[in-house]
Amino acid sequence: METIIEPLMLGLVEAVQPINLAMMIVGCIVGLFVGAMPGLGSVNGVAILLPLTFLVPPNAAIIFLAAIYYGAMYGGAISSITLGIPGASTAVATVFDGRPLAMSGKGDQALMAAALASFIGGTVSVVLFTLAAPPLAAFALKFGPQEEFALMVLAFATFVGLGGDDIPKTLFSIFIGLVLATVGYDIISGKPRLVFFDLAAFQRQISFLVLAIGIYGIGEILWTMETSGGSMQVNYVKSTFRSIIDNIKRAKTYFFTAIWSGVLGYIVGILPAAGATPGSLMAYGLAKTFSKDPESFGKGNVTGVAAPESANNAASTGSMLPMLTLGIPGSPTTAILLGGMIIWGLRPGPLLFVEHPDFVWGLIGSLYMANIFTVIINVAFIPVFVKVLVMPFTILAPIIFVLCLVGGYSPNALLSDVWLMVIFGVAGYILRKLDYPVAPAVLAIVLGTLAERSLRQSLLSSQGDPMTFVERPISGIILLCAVGLVLVPVIRKFMPKKEAATAGASEG
Repeated sequence: METIIEPLMLGLVEAVQPINLAMMIVGCIVGLFVGAMPGLGSVNGVAILLPLTFLVPPNAAIIFLAAIYYGAMYGGAISSITLGIPGASTAVATVFDGRPLAMSGKGDQALMAAALASFIGGTVSVVLFTLAAPPLAAFALKFGPQEEFALMVLAFATFVGLGGDDIPKTLFSIFIGLVLATVGYDIISGKPRLVFFDLAAFQRQISFLVLAIGIYGIGEILWTMETSGGSMQVNYVKSTFRSIIDNIKRAKTYFFTAIWSGVLGYIVGILPAAGATPGSLMAYGLAKTFSKDPESFGKGNVTGVAAPESANNAASTGSMLPMLTLGIPGSPTTAILLGGMIIWGLRPGPLLFVEHPDFVWGLIGSLYMANIFTVIINVAFIPVFVKVLVMPFTILAPIIFVLCLVGGYSPNALLSDVWLMVIFGVAGYILRKLDYPVAPAVLAIVLGTLAERSLRQSLLSSQGDPMTFVERPISGIILLCAVGLVLVPVIRKFMPKKEAATAGASEG
């Protein structure tokens, strides 16, 4: 413990140096608004601002970029809650309960829950990063393609919880997402698959962001226009100091959920190619599965906001561990950070802690500080975010539509993505009218590519033997947990009937 405390103290001293502290605060503010803008997210924000870091020392540069990454994880919840549009893929699960809370006049409660849960998850992950980095890094090395596939299956198992008791509709939604995930070129043979009408737009994979913004942006507009007759009324929420204190007191209802979600998100974030999106999804699914009131999820349960926000914030810290210790980026954003470190003349890997301890521990110290600054900034801006909710629908709808168009076009600058986004928006609206859950389809398209790659790598290495998934201890245990998660809602479905029958027999 003493060997950790001393370098950590030196890291905190390094983090509060004037230039580092200034870069950290600016990075937190920039990241907060970058994360809140649909279509940007931490990847684009860090990539766009990377050239600016060549004007400052490497320590200040990594602290600045890490603060943007951290702030973006917080900011993604803002547009998810206020507009129903996920700022990034990591904030999709936040829409499920954040948006209903906002529509019912509890937008300040949802925003506060997102901020506090992000702080809890961030704190848990930074502490784990400091204390358990070496053993967790060694554990992550044991994950091969079999374990990665088992982890994806576990994530799919949580989808069953997202669909309530209507498991067939949930499975249908998952399969639709998996089909869309296969559009493009085969990862092994290189041959085109599902390239509809030989259109060039389908020769590349369907962008997850295009799908998410279409369904949760344009689809939300269409649904609101039908259900409210074009005049959406949101209860006015006056965010005062008293309401802030009350919302802080409510944190006890999701405190422990935020803690274990942070642990889960951190562990998932460590795994290369996993990242914050699967972590937030799994946290949401598990929170719903083991909740005493699972039916309230998707209708405005504050725990449904806290769980994914804690997990995605923790995952952002977890993804830095393999980058620093192994030189393997744990997420697209850390891949950009890795490129920046190489440009700065630093070589990521096990020797980085020995050769450049001031750099590494300065970064770790800045994570503690950035976590505190970001939650303060986020809470301070809640009154501003809440005012977005009371804008007239005739003003808000065009703004949302323009943001959707910009968000769908900006990542790849392709007009075909805009058309796809509109099509997905209409499709999402139709599915919603038919009472099909769209969340599993949206998230399956993210995990589908990862699952396919891991599955085919596993089968190639085992010469087609499917037993390879259960013969390996870690993957076998994960698959067993997945089966258990699938059975939980099935058991719950028959439990009330059994209790009712018992009650009737006792009365007779």
